[in-house]
Amino acid sequence: MTAARITVNGDEAPISPAAPHTTVLDFLRERGLTGTKEGCAEGECGACAVLVARPGTHEPTDWVAVNACLLPVAALDGQEVVTSEGLATTGEAGTPAVLHPVQEELAVRGGSQCGYCTPGFVCSMAAEYYRPDRRAPADPARCPDPEHGPNGFDLHALSGNLCRCTGYRPIRDAAFAVGTPSGEDPLARRREQSPPEPVATEYTRGDSTFLRRNTLEETLRLLRERPDAVVVAGSTDWGVEVNIRSRRADCVVAVDRLPELRELRTTSDHVEIGAALTLTEIERRLDGTVPLLAELFPQFASRLIRNGATLGGNLGTGSPIGDSPPVLLALDASVLLADADGEREVPLADYFTGYRQSVRRPGELIRAVRVPLPLAPVTSFHKIAKRRFDDISSVAVAFALDIEDGTVRTARIGLGGVAATPIRALATEAALEGRPWTEETVEAAARVLRAQGTPMDDHRASAAYRAEMLGQSLRKLYVRTTAAVSS
Repeated sequence: MTAARITVNGDEAPISPAAPHTTVLDFLRERGLTGTKEGCAEGECGACAVLVARPGTHEPTDWVAVNACLLPVAALDGQEVVTSEGLATTGEAGTPAVLHPVQEELAVRGGSQCGYCTPGFVCSMAAEYYRPDRRAPADPARCPDPEHGPNGFDLHALSGNLCRCTGYRPIRDAAFAVGTPSGEDPLARRREQSPPEPVATEYTRGDSTFLRRNTLEETLRLLRERPDAVVVAGSTDWGVEVNIRSRRADCVVAVDRLPELRELRTTSDHVEIGAALTLTEIERRLDGTVPLLAELFPQFASRLIRNGATLGGNLGTGSPIGDSPPVLLALDASVLLADADGEREVPLADYFTGYRQSVRRPGELIRAVRVPLPLAPVTSFHKIAKRRFDDISSVAVAFALDIEDGTVRTARIGLGGVAATPIRALATEAALEGRPWTEETVEAAARVLRAQGTPMDDHRASAAYRAEMLGQSLRKLYVRTTAAVSS
C-alpha cells in the first residue's frame, strides 16, 4: 500500500501527519485553506462544504458537495478535492485571479454579507452548477416550482447551507442567474474523465488506524479479525460523534467504495439497493420509480448530507428517529447481512431488537436493502419536524396501501420517533385491511394508530403531540387520496 495522499485544488499532498480521526476541514485549514469554515461541526450549516470528484450518474465524474467537518481526511486517500479557493482561475503573472461564475454572481448580486458562510455556499452552488442534467425549462417563465430557477438550478442544493445574515434572497438570485459551464472550464472537462479509483488504505498514527480494503471478501475477513472496528461509509453519523462527543476509535473501517455494496439492481420481483450507495445516487438512479423513496429523499436532512449518507449507515446506527426505516418498513423491505461465512436475508420488521440494537452480529455488514415488487399503489411519507428541511423528525410515518374497488386489500405502515426502535403499526394495519376505505374506517383506524408505540416527552415534542400526529397522518392520507379520486 502506498502512503496516503490527497489531491487538493490540483496539488497532491500527503495526509500525514494528520491523525486518523482528523477531519477534512481541519486538514484543509492546517494547510492554509481557511475559506473552509467550521460553523456547527455536525453537518447542519454548510460552512465547511467542499467539492469531491465521485462516480457520476450522467457523466463519468460528478463534482459532489460534502461536509468537510464530518469526513475523516483518511477517507479521501487517493481522491480529489476542490475548495472555494480552487474554483477561481489563476491569472497570468501580475494579474488577479478570475472569479468562478458562481463567485461572480454572488459578488455582483450582494449574496455575500458577513462572508463567513459564503465559501460553503460557493461550493454547494458549484456542485449544482456542474450537475450534468441541469437544464433550463423549455419555457423559463414556467418553472416547475419556486425552488427551481429559469436556469434549471435546484435550490434544494443549498438546503444544507445557512446564512446568519439572512441574505437568502440575493443568494437565490445569484443561483438562478448562473449560466452553463463553458467548454474551456477545466472542472467541466474533468467530468468527462473517470473518477479516481478507490485505493486500499492502511493509515496508522499512534494507536489509531483507518483501513479500507478493495473487496467485500477482504473487508469481511478484516471485520472477523477486528469485530470492535467502527464501520463508516459517509461518516455523517460517526463524524458527529467524533466532533461533538470526542469519540475515538482504535480502528475505523471504510466500506463506502466497495463495488459489491454499490450496486442497484431491479428484477421481476424486487429492487436491490447497495448499502453504500449514497442517498443522492439512489434518488437519481431510481428516478422516481419507487415513489415512497422519492418522497423521502427531499425530506432527509440536506443535499450535503444526502451526498454522503447511505441506507446501510442509516439502518446500521439503529436510531429510532432515522428517516429511512419507516419508509422501508412500509415497503416491506429486508436487509441482506453478510459476514465471512456467507449472507442471510432478514425482514426489516425483525431487524431492530432495542434502542440502537439489531440482529446484526459482530463482523456482519449490511450489504444491501431489498424492496419487493410490485409496489403498493397508494403511498405517502409524513415527517413532522420543527423545520421544513434539514431537521430531525419528531414523528415519521410512512404508508403503503393497496386499495382496490374501494377496499383496503393490504396495508403497511412504518413509524419512527414513537418507540425505542422504528416499528410497524401492525394493529392499525389490521384495522384497515379488508375494510372499505371510508371516513368511518379511517377514524376508527386513526384511534388505533394514536395508541401505537410508546412515545415520550422530549425537547422536540410531547408524547401527547406525537400520538395526535399519528392519527392526523392517517386522516391526511385519506383526504389526499379521496381528493385525488374526485379530481
